[in-house]
Amino acid sequence: MIIDRQFRDKIGGMVTGKVLFDEPMSMHTSMGVGGKSDVLIFPDTVRELKRLVSFFLREEVPFLPVGNCTNLIVRDGGYRGVLISLEALRRLEIRGQNLPRKFTLKEKYAGSVCVYAQAGVSLSGIVEFSIRESLSGMEFCAGIPGSVGGGLKMNAGAWEEELKDVVKSVSILDTGAKTREIKRKDLPFEYRNLDLPEGTIITGADFHLIRGSRNEIQGKVSDIIAARREKHPLAYRSAGSVFKNPPGCPAGKMIEEAGLKGLRVGDAEISGKHGNFIVNMGNAKAGDVITIINTVQKKILSERGILLETELKIIGNEL
Repeated sequence: MIIDRQFRDKIGGMVTGKVLFDEPMSMHTSMGVGGKSDVLIFPDTVRELKRLVSFFLREEVPFLPVGNCTNLIVRDGGYRGVLISLEALRRLEIRGQNLPRKFTLKEKYAGSVCVYAQAGVSLSGIVEFSIRESLSGMEFCAGIPGSVGGGLKMNAGAWEEELKDVVKSVSILDTGAKTREIKRKDLPFEYRNLDLPEGTIITGADFHLIRGSRNEIQGKVSDIIAARREKHPLAYRSAGSVFKNPPGCPAGKMIEEAGLKGLRVGDAEISGKHGNFIVNMGNAKAGDVITIINTVQKKILSERGILLETELKIIGNEL
């Protein structure tokens, strides 16, 4: 992709947020690996996002939206095009601010509340907000890395609950750069996926939560965080669970039973604490992580006849 002064000036004039050129994605991904993106841009508003997408479509500039880069691997050869980060879209509010802030005891534990969160809001952020506002329904997201946009796209979940269970509607920028809202009944959720047309960008969502006891909500969140700390290798950089769980057996258990725990390539390693985590032990490269992924897939396919699918999104060029 050719980036001349005219191109720099044009996109720089479309946003108030940061515009970074030739940016190492290892500085932005949760695993700390990845080559350079030609451009990494941070629109501050949906209006800026719409303006950018319209321009890129018109000029046939390759682009891809990304969230907080917690489940993203950019190959070491980098990404030839524009990565649009939705990280700055962080509005989070209870819909209908004219409702009274104080409730009778009877009202406090009855009824539902609609919470709107833009795509860049972290899942941990919406959990913390729910605790402050005594709202139940998002506790299962405690400790899940990533943002609302990315979480919805992969239908993030844990403890037998998923985002599809609490979402009321999703706001998108469609493939023609038009904004619209999709109601829950029309959202094609699958296991670890929301099957939207390629090029669709999630800009936010309304969630249906229930008024509850702050102490009970906080207690449940604390229990979930404690369980994650016990099971997951949180001391090292990672992208969370690498593989989707196939029916019948968790991917991590398959990997452990195949004797792959501790497998290391460069500074990337399958965690000795959890088989479905690949951790960066220091200076891992994207290629190291991808080599481990390929090795695991071949081994499990050979032994069990199952091709493990990744939860991670892998983009970009080889070196």
